[in-house]
Amino acid sequence: MKNKWLQITLSALSLGLAVLLMVYLPQIVRTLTGKDVSWAEIGAVFASLDAGEIALMTSVWLLSLLAYTFVLTNSLPGLNNLQGLTLNAAGSAVSNLLPFGGAVGVALSFAMTRGWGFANRAIVVMTLVSGIWNTLFRFILPAIGIIGLLLAGKAPNTTVANAGWTGAISILVLCAIVAAALYWQRAADLLGRALDRLARLLRLKVHASESFHRLRADTAGVVRTRWPGLSLGMIFFLGFQWAIMAVCMQATGAWPGLAESIAVFALSRVLTSAVITPSGAGIMESGVVFLLTSAFGVPPAPATATALLFGFWTYTIEIPFGGLALGAWALLRRRNGRNAGAEPPSAISKAT
Repeated sequence: MKNKWLQITLSALSLGLAVLLMVYLPQIVRTLTGKDVSWAEIGAVFASLDAGEIALMTSVWLLSLLAYTFVLTNSLPGLNNLQGLTLNAAGSAVSNLLPFGGAVGVALSFAMTRGWGFANRAIVVMTLVSGIWNTLFRFILPAIGIIGLLLAGKAPNTTVANAGWTGAISILVLCAIVAAALYWQRAADLLGRALDRLARLLRLKVHASESFHRLRADTAGVVRTRWPGLSLGMIFFLGFQWAIMAVCMQATGAWPGLAESIAVFALSRVLTSAVITPSGAGIMESGVVFLLTSAFGVPPAPATATALLFGFWTYTIEIPFGGLALGAWALLRRRNGRNAGAEPPSAISKAT
């Protein structure tokens, strides 16, 4: 990915694929579900939305952005919520435009946080901690979705129900082990030895325990003291994102039930990991429509409208919003640079 022209080509192909998936979404829905839907039907659902519903979606979206700032402020002590909001918005805009955009987002985060006076070590720890918490909760979500469906009695038979419980509990236990190992030394030692045994079993020439202990050492201070804030930030962030989907479902007439909505939301977040398009754009919407129509009997037009609306609030809108945040940061940085250059040496030394 060091080749600039290769990056440009891959970005263009990825964005083009995302656009094609969105344009041909009705045809994809027909292929996946065997049910017909047209853009005219989807447009009619959009036309039925009123100003109150749109205002509610906007409010919940803003609350979700605010909630995630607490993940960043707990990952990087000294960062304030406005800076966290700017950092999140700008990084999301870049990630949503480029395939493998997370790497570019990390580079942008380094530039912004260094401009605010943070040291490289603290920025690396922030990147690691926020990434770990995002990954842990991305694993937890499918388990919650499965449990929700099982509690609602949506399993077709006992065998499927037992398999679902086994899978969900296994995922939660694995996440608990990793979280405990990040906090307690004894758990870390046990997990390190287990990782080494797994590496030997798979004949991998890596020192898994060394890598894990290095990661733990880098993040130990923040994880030990700030894990409650990190966890609450992620819970409220994902909770508000689910609320966005719930509002979209209610507004379009696609509400399948509480447990079902949690399962659809969990699937949507997993599908955003599909790196073939930026943030899984097009793939996420197709998966949401498929689950709503095939598993929960929602008509294709409301289901497709829900998927598109949710994609707008969790993907599309973040691009211009992040662009504005990035532009504001760049302007303020330039103005502060000019002001610093205009100050006499004596004033600068006093400020320092």
